Amino acid sequence: MPFSLNSAAVLPIVLLVLSNVFMTFAWYGHLKYTSSPLYMAVIASWGIAFFEYCLAVPANRIGHTVYSAAQLKTMQEVITLVVFAGFSVFWLKESLTWNHAIGFCMIAGGAAFVFKG
Repeated sequence: MPFSLNSAAVLPIVLLVLSNVFMTFAWYGHLKYTSSPLYMAVIASWGIAFFEYCLAVPANRIGHTVYSAAQLKTMQEVITLVVFAGFSVFWLKESLTWNHAIGFCMIAGGAAFVFKG
């Protein structure tokens, strides 16, 4: 079978990456604008989160035809770490340390066990 972004094995991963970009901005994007009132951050985050759900729900629905729920959740967590690491560096201008890298790698290593067997 040729590689296709429409395949049930790949499309959920692509959708989860995109949904995590929205999720990360919804949860952490406001940290760059601390002078704005908190209620505005909440409202803006809800608006952004809507698009995250529009991607995450189909990702899980499609993905569950190929992956278990535990595998989907594990993928989502690893994707979240990767997206968050990039977001922290490029949007928040925070540096990642060796401690972060080691911790993220340990989580990713643990996630690999979910896909064994």
